[in-house]
Amino acid sequence: MASRMSKKLIRITLIIAVLILVGGALSCNSSLLSQKAPDFTLLTMTGANITLSELEGTPVVLNFWATTCPACVGELSYFEVVAQESEGEIKVIAINVGQPISEVERFFDDYEPTMIVALDGNMEVFQTYSRSDNARGYIPITFLVDSEGIVKHIKIGAFQSETELWDTLDSVF
Repeated sequence: MASRMSKKLIRITLIIAVLILVGGALSCNSSLLSQKAPDFTLLTMTGANITLSELEGTPVVLNFWATTCPACVGELSYFEVVAQESEGEIKVIAINVGQPISEVERFFDDYEPTMIVALDGNMEVFQTYSRSDNARGYIPITFLVDSEGIVKHIKIGAFQSETELWDTLDSVF
């Protein structure tokens, strides 16, 4: 009798475990890596709108940053060099996360960047991109999107040098 009861308990436990695993797998967000990059339209620092899907045909670097993040600020010059030296062959979009335009303008002062500086004041785009690959919401985070709109590389944290950024771009694009 006790043997029959323990077999039944084991079966019930196994069924519950399988249901938990299946439910967990179904509720997990899959990585954006190798997926179509979520489309967005954001206001830029120049007052124009930028829509990601309109850039298909050109590789895109999406970098999420803030002026209050020293690592973010440290790598911005690398992205600016890529924007300048690629002469439009690679689009660089530096997406400021959660700050008003006045702070971003104050940060750049009189400098007019070559890269596109977009504003994600309500952090909606950042949250969309962070949902599966950056659940803790770290910045900086960079997504490399190929000319077909597919996310090919994700880097959480800052690039340590311009060379590291170029090497990564060369290996991905």
